[in-house]
Amino acid sequence: MSAELMLPECGRLLAEHGMAWGEPTIPYVKFFARRRVLPAALFDRFWELVVKAVAELHPGEPMHGIGACLAGPDYDRVLRDTLGGELPPHLAAVRVGPDEIRLEGAPRGEERMSLLIDSRRDEACMVSVDDTRRRIDPRGAWLVEVDHGSSVVVDGVRIQLDTLLIPTQAARLRLVAGMPCRWSVTSEDGSGWFPSGTPNRYDHHGRPYFHGDDLVLEVPCVPLTITAARGMEYDEARLELTPDPGEEHLVQLAPQRIYDAAARGWYGADMHVHLNWAGDLAGVPADVAAAQHGEDLHVLNLLTGDISGRRVHGREALEAWTDVDLPWSDATHVARMGVEYRNDLLGHIYAFAPRAAPGRYHTEFAGDADWPPNADGLRELRGLGALVGYSHPFRTPVCDGDPPMRTVSPVWRDCAARELVADVVLGLVDSLDVLAHASIPAAAAVYRRLIGAGNRLAVTAGTDAMISFTRSGDQSNPPGWARVYAQIEGELTARSFAAAVRAGRTFATTGPWLELSVDGHGPGHVIQARKGRRIRVTAGAIGPEVAAVRIRTAEGVQAGAERLPAGSGRASGEPLTVTADILVDAPTYVVAEVLCDPHPRTLTTTGYALTSPVYVNVDGKHVARQEDVRWCLEWLDLLEDLIKRHCRLAAPYQIGDHVSLLEQARAVYLARLT
Repeated sequence: MSAELMLPECGRLLAEHGMAWGEPTIPYVKFFARRRVLPAALFDRFWELVVKAVAELHPGEPMHGIGACLAGPDYDRVLRDTLGGELPPHLAAVRVGPDEIRLEGAPRGEERMSLLIDSRRDEACMVSVDDTRRRIDPRGAWLVEVDHGSSVVVDGVRIQLDTLLIPTQAARLRLVAGMPCRWSVTSEDGSGWFPSGTPNRYDHHGRPYFHGDDLVLEVPCVPLTITAARGMEYDEARLELTPDPGEEHLVQLAPQRIYDAAARGWYGADMHVHLNWAGDLAGVPADVAAAQHGEDLHVLNLLTGDISGRRVHGREALEAWTDVDLPWSDATHVARMGVEYRNDLLGHIYAFAPRAAPGRYHTEFAGDADWPPNADGLRELRGLGALVGYSHPFRTPVCDGDPPMRTVSPVWRDCAARELVADVVLGLVDSLDVLAHASIPAAAAVYRRLIGAGNRLAVTAGTDAMISFTRSGDQSNPPGWARVYAQIEGELTARSFAAAVRAGRTFATTGPWLELSVDGHGPGHVIQARKGRRIRVTAGAIGPEVAAVRIRTAEGVQAGAERLPAGSGRASGEPLTVTADILVDAPTYVVAEVLCDPHPRTLTTTGYALTSPVYVNVDGKHVARQEDVRWCLEWLDLLEDLIKRHCRLAAPYQIGDHVSLLEQARAVYLARLT
C-alpha cells in the first residue's frame, strides 16, 4: 500500500498547524494537545472545569447556550487547574511566581517532553520557547512541546531544561519473540525506550509500547523492565534487566496463549481504527500493519473520516483500495478500508467493506446543515454492501432504570448515537459498538433496551484507535484493545466476517473469552418455544481479569457466578462458568456478560464482555417488552424536540425529512405495543 496515498498531506498539515492539522477548533479539537498530557482518569474533571468556565463567562446562560460555547475557555489554564499542582511523569512545569521562577518535574531519560508554563502572577509576563514568543495573561498558562535543548526564557530569565535529563551509559537490547509482539521497555522513572525511528506510543495506562520482532534499541545502563504482549489472547511475558555498558543483550520473551479464538472458529475485529486523524504524528500504512500483526488482530477496519471540517482523511486510500484486502492481509489477518459517516448531533456510523466509495461522508461540519438524516447515509452504505453500525455511542452515564432523557437531552454535539433508536427499528443498522472509548455501561444499558423492544442488533466493538496520536488515553492504545469476535462459516474473509456479524454470532470484549449456550445454541440463534418450557443456559469466561459471569434475559439478571477467592489457585486459562434452568413464560432474549476486576491488560476504564442474544420466541411471538418499547417511544419524542430546537437546517423541508423518519419509527414501535 503506497504511503504516497496518505502521508504527504498529513505531514504538511502537522508541520504547518500542529496537532489540530488546521481543523476548525471545536471543543474536542482544542482538547487534542491537552489530552496528550492529561491522565485519562482526569478527562471528566477537565470537562467539568470547561463547563464551569463557560458558565462564569456567561452567567445565566441556559444549558444549550453553554454547550455552544465550550470552545471558548483557555484550555491550557483549565489543564493547569485540572492537575491541581500535580504533574504526571511525562509533564514538566515552569512555575512563574511573584518572586521566583522555578522548574518542576521528575528527572527522566526521554528527550522530548511537554512543558506547562504556569503563571501565578497578577500581571502578564513574556515567555519565549525556541522561536515562539507569547504573552501570558495574569494567572495564565501555556502548554508547549520541548526537548532538553530547547531555549525557554521567562521575562529575561533562561530556564535550564537539561537539569531534568539523567545522563547514563548506553547499552543495546535485541528483542526476540519469534512472532510479532507489543513490546514495552521502561526504566524506574517511567521513561520509555524505543528502537530508532519507531513512534513513541503510550497506552491508556501511560505505558510506552512498540510493535515488531527481532528489534534492536539503545537503552541506558539502569534497571529496566521489558515486557512482551500480543493482544488479548495472550498473557504478558516480563523480564527485569540491568544491562552492562557497551554490551548487546539478547532478550528472548514469548507471551503465552490464554485462549485461541481462531481454533474455535471465532475471529476478533476492531471495527473502528484511523490511520491519520490529526495528532502529533503522520502515520504510514506500515504502522497499522505492525500493530495488526503485533496484536494478532484478525480483522481491522481502517476508516476514512473528517475531523471538524470538510477534509476527509484517507479518502484517496479508500478510493484506491475499495473492496480489496490491504496488502499486509493474510489467511488469518484481514484489513479493509472503510468509512466513518459522521454527524456530531445524530451520531457516528462505521461502515465495513463497502464495494465502492460513498457520495457523502458526513453532514453538519464546516457549517453544513444537519441534513439529510443519518438514515440516508446508512441506506447508501448498505446499498454498497457494507456492514454498518453506530460507533462510540454514549458518553453520558446511563443505568438500567434511567429515562432516555439522560442520553438524548445533552444539547452540545457530543457524537451520541441519538438517531440509533429510529434507524434500528427501521432495519437500517447491523450492530452497535457497545465496547468503545465512550461509556461501556451506558452503551450496554441502551443495547438491552433496544433488543428488549424487539430489535435485532449484533453487539460489536470499535476502539477509535488513532495511529497518528502517540499519547492520548484510550485513542493512542493499540488497535484491538477491545474486539468483537464473530463465529465464521468457512474461511476468514471480509464477506464471511460481515455475514457472521449480521447473523448475530458475536460477542464483544476488552479481554475475556466469553461463551454462551442456550439449549446448545449460541448467539444469533432463534429458539422456538412454548410457554412454560425450561431452557438450559450456560455461560463461561476465561481471563485473569474476570470477576463475575452473569446470565441476563429481558427480565434482568437470572444467574451469576463470581470468581474464586484470591489464593484459590484458579489460573487465567481456567473458565468461570454458570449454568441455570430458566422457565420461559414470555418471549425473551438471553445474553451473557462478564464483569472485570481492574487489570493492567484492560486498556480502558471499564473491563467488560457481552454476547449478542439468543432470541427465545414463545408461541410464535418474539420479544417486545412493553416497558422497553415505551422507553424507545419516549426517546423518539425527545429526539424530535431536540432536532426542532437545535438542528442546523438550510431549508424548511429539511426538518420534514427528520420528522418523517421519526414517524416511521414510531409506527413500528406502536405496532409492537399491540
